Amino acid sequence: MPDRWQTHAIEFKGGLVTNLSPLQQGANAPGSARTLRNYEPSTDGGYRSVLGYSKYDSTTVPCYGAPLVHGASQSGTTLILGNIFFSPVVGDTLTLAGVAGTYTVASGGVTFDATNKRVTLTLTGALDSSPADKAVATFTSGSGIIQGVSTFESFVLAARNADLFKSTGSGWTKVNTPNYGPVLVEGASQTGTSLDVDGITGTPQAGDTFTIAGVALIYTLTATPTVTSGAATFAINPALATSPANNAAITMLSVDRSGLSKHRFVQFNYSGTDFLAGVDGVNPPFVYDGNTFTVLDGIPAEGVGAGHVANFKNHIFFGSGSKIIFTSPFTSSDFSPANGAGIINVGNTITGLIVFREQLIIFSERTIFRLVGSSTGDFQLQPIALDTGCVEPDTIQEIGGDVIYVGPDGIRSLSATEKVGDFNLAVVSKIIQGKARDFINRNTSFSSVVIRPKSQYRLLGYNANFSQDASQAIVGSQVEQGINFSELRGFKAYVASSNLNEDIETIVFANEDGYVYSMESGNSMDGAEIFSTFATPYIPINDPRVRKTFYKMFLYTDPQGSYSADVNLLYDFDEAGIVQPETFSFDNTSGSSVPAFYGASVYGTGTYGGTVQRLFEKQTVGSGYVVSVEFRTNSTNPPHSLDALTLEYGTYGRR
Repeated sequence: MPDRWQTHAIEFKGGLVTNLSPLQQGANAPGSARTLRNYEPSTDGGYRSVLGYSKYDSTTVPCYGAPLVHGASQSGTTLILGNIFFSPVVGDTLTLAGVAGTYTVASGGVTFDATNKRVTLTLTGALDSSPADKAVATFTSGSGIIQGVSTFESFVLAARNADLFKSTGSGWTKVNTPNYGPVLVEGASQTGTSLDVDGITGTPQAGDTFTIAGVALIYTLTATPTVTSGAATFAINPALATSPANNAAITMLSVDRSGLSKHRFVQFNYSGTDFLAGVDGVNPPFVYDGNTFTVLDGIPAEGVGAGHVANFKNHIFFGSGSKIIFTSPFTSSDFSPANGAGIINVGNTITGLIVFREQLIIFSERTIFRLVGSSTGDFQLQPIALDTGCVEPDTIQEIGGDVIYVGPDGIRSLSATEKVGDFNLAVVSKIIQGKARDFINRNTSFSSVVIRPKSQYRLLGYNANFSQDASQAIVGSQVEQGINFSELRGFKAYVASSNLNEDIETIVFANEDGYVYSMESGNSMDGAEIFSTFATPYIPINDPRVRKTFYKMFLYTDPQGSYSADVNLLYDFDEAGIVQPETFSFDNTSGSSVPAFYGASVYGTGTYGGTVQRLFEKQTVGSGYVVSVEFRTNSTNPPHSLDALTLEYGTYGRR
């Protein structure tokens, strides 16, 4: 018979641990977790179930920009579209303004002219009627991963294929429409493939598309023109359909941004107006103020194709290859060395830029440098590390007075020591090193966000072969004891962004399905239940060679509403042949314990003025030398925290 009952309390803290043996973890870190999925270590203590996500906009980001019908009188199963910078694929569907029906691209029915931004489609069915010239074509399905997201002012920007769009949550508007001033036709009776224009205030680029008032078709610049005193001669394709009138208005449609890759952005304000500077890894950088999209065509050749951008000491810095190119002070477009702009070679391909403690930190895969100073007159490049760097560009984030990033050996921190200017490099993921290594090896691309109110870093993995449910992320939460980890499933993110705007934090992410999602939004994964699980270590309770019989368990929680969980007691490492007790449940979703929440309760099921049940008690059965407690929830209930548990047990003699 066992001895008299005893009590053992376990405070949940320490987060996910995978670098200890089961018995070491149970003895030395009983409040940690051997499984902690879709929970996060809370700054208030315990483990809190994560919030979900929802669509930022109910519509997808347009997959092929804003294509227009190229020419009137089209009929049958052939359709020509202009102002399209990315090729549709077989099976895509589209509608046409003024034409009834939805049309599908037939097998073998795509001929894409990348030079002139046109496509000829063969449809599975004949057009119901001839669309008007320049009628809007809307693709209702299509392909193309979202390559960048960012919040800016009151809206979200999203890059997909060759175009950039913005939304406030109710539809997407194209952004990359060039602004070259009020461009007008210069002279009547023009024909052929050249067009004289004036009124130009910028520099049009080869590949830009436009229309001409009173003239059919969509036109493409086939060469970058020379602009003199606001006038230029455009080389165009196709030939003019008719001669435009003198001073006929030219409407620029799109900037050619073909071939781009991941986008990165930074905000700045040098003149009282907020701007966003962006790079795409292929084309010249751009700036955007919420209304006007401007290509920085004056950047030196070294800066074309910049993949990284930062705002430091009132200069915009662009990282391209092994060089950083920076503007003159308080400008985004002046690259004149005489005015304080310049170029610095760091010797290795840049993988990231971040401003940290009045320094610009410059990462490559094998080195870390810092740039100190305030201007080209006193900028100094100083080494931090010459044998290690950042191997995944979109993992660099500042959190809690530190910089976190993925290095060759795991998740690292770059932290200042007491000696000003020195840095201590450390792997912070040692406690989950095996899981972190597997996570990095299993995914092909990464993004990251910071959730500031929670002092939390989220490293989001992406693998095109993984479903939404199987997609992974690692959470690092700064708590009093340091960084505690957990993992996420169900957050499939190719790109992600978290920004503050007027103290409101907006966190968004996106992948290949075409939607932008708001993270930390709602209690579901876009309507699907959130599956959360937490398992304690195998706890020896003082002595692993003394058998215990467990009689009762008390669970201390902090739910924000309804809470239910399936619970398992697992004895002796859940080895084969060990008989385990049946699953039991904790539940406050029925009866008088359920409080009424405005807008969330069903009449007759909630108690007005009620309080949420926080303490759960359950009779238990079974015995063993070590025990683990496992919690599983799968619901759309509000978040809850698991704070601690108490086990009541009796012991046998030593084995």
